[in-house]
Amino acid sequence: MGSLQATSIDHVNMKVRNLEKSVKFYKDLFGFEIKQGENPNKADLPSKIIGNDSIKLCFYEVPEMSPEGGIAHFGFNIANFDEVITKCNELHVQILYGGEIDWEKSKSVYIVDPSGYELELSQVSGGGL
Repeated sequence: MGSLQATSIDHVNMKVRNLEKSVKFYKDLFGFEIKQGENPNKADLPSKIIGNDSIKLCFYEVPEMSPEGGIAHFGFNIANFDEVITKCNELHVQILYGGEIDWEKSKSVYIVDPSGYELELSQVSGGGL
């Protein structure tokens, strides 16, 4: 039997400091929609699933959480990459590393979400590798 053929990231479960601020950030920046309210399996934590047809983020509110020591960053490929800087500036989103970074056959912009997670917004999926 060969290896499993993963084709994309299905979803990411994330602890967030403030559920409503995080939902607003991802809705405003990426146009994500709420796909599900409270998770009945995690009734002790306020939660929501947001996303679009391709990406799902599962948020669990843990006010004392820290993103340190976990995920370095996660990335989204952005179809309208030429609008990234303008949209981030419009929404007062912190842009890291001085703006666009060249990597392989792509460009990326790194930003920070309300919980302190670093996100990479890329022009070409996987840097064209």
